[in-house]
Amino acid sequence: MSLNTGTVGARFEQLALEHLERAGLKLVERNFRTRFGELDLILRDGQTLVFAEVRYRRDGRFGGGAASVIAGKREKLVRAAQGFLQAHPRLACLPCRFDVIAFDGDADAPACDWQRAAFETF
Repeated sequence: MSLNTGTVGARFEQLALEHLERAGLKLVERNFRTRFGELDLILRDGQTLVFAEVRYRRDGRFGGGAASVIAGKREKLVRAAQGFLQAHPRLACLPCRFDVIAFDGDADAPACDWQRAAFETF
């Protein structure tokens, strides 16, 4: 598959969204940008607000997509989520979690690994 990075990212974000919606989550917003970075998908899982980071890695030798969400990236995600909550105060009272939806392997038939509550914020 010969796609540029932006196209590949958008494709896997769409696959992740479809996967999460099949599981009953409802989309709130896509690609919310702050000065700290971007939140790929923001969804509702019942009364919980879910900030979902989507990752794709063709080669899993270094732990795959989920393992690529290291401490620095987690910190940026938390700060971006704080920016989202400040911009949307009506949602700020909801419990929040951070999920990682990782796709690994062949881009035409990737394995999907959905890690609910992939990391703690404290």
